Amino acid sequence: MTDTRGPQPRYEGYATGPLPGEREPEGPAGPYHPPQAYEAPDGGTQGGGAQATRKPRTGARTTPRTRKARLRVAKADPWSVMKVSFLLSIALGICTVVASAVLWMVMDAMGVFETVGGTISEATGSNESNGFDLQSFLSLPRVLVFTSVIAVIDVVLATALATLGAFIYNLSAGFVGGVELTLAEDE
Repeated sequence: MTDTRGPQPRYEGYATGPLPGEREPEGPAGPYHPPQAYEAPDGGTQGGGAQATRKPRTGARTTPRTRKARLRVAKADPWSVMKVSFLLSIALGICTVVASAVLWMVMDAMGVFETVGGTISEATGSNESNGFDLQSFLSLPRVLVFTSVIAVIDVVLATALATLGAFIYNLSAGFVGGVELTLAEDE
């Protein structure tokens, strides 16, 4: 882009010297060589090509320094809370269905349904009827359908409650400032 304002007058205050806080330039302009922190083994300062081993400073720490920062959670985005709670509740629903299927299979293999079902049939039966049949009532497909319905209801409720919780947190954080956390980083 071309400067179309024409020649500008120079500011005379710092035009000839360095800005405040800057050092005077030393010698010709070239690559920057930072000052060395330690002396070379021969007693002088370290030269350009010689590699010297660094001596540890006296009083140097041997334990790692931990940096800490105090942060405040001022706002929770309801959209991101809804997405995360939806995915977590889907995972929880799948775990619930799988766990109920495994539990049913273990109980069936142990003969729990037959034993309890026989006891209930004897207690509820009469001469004309056999009584209540627990094994047909608690069949695996029926248990899985019931568990799936409960899992779907859980997904909807957990997602809605988490999103509502984010809105309520945002309102309360506006009054009291939010939750303060102290985070530490080991170096």
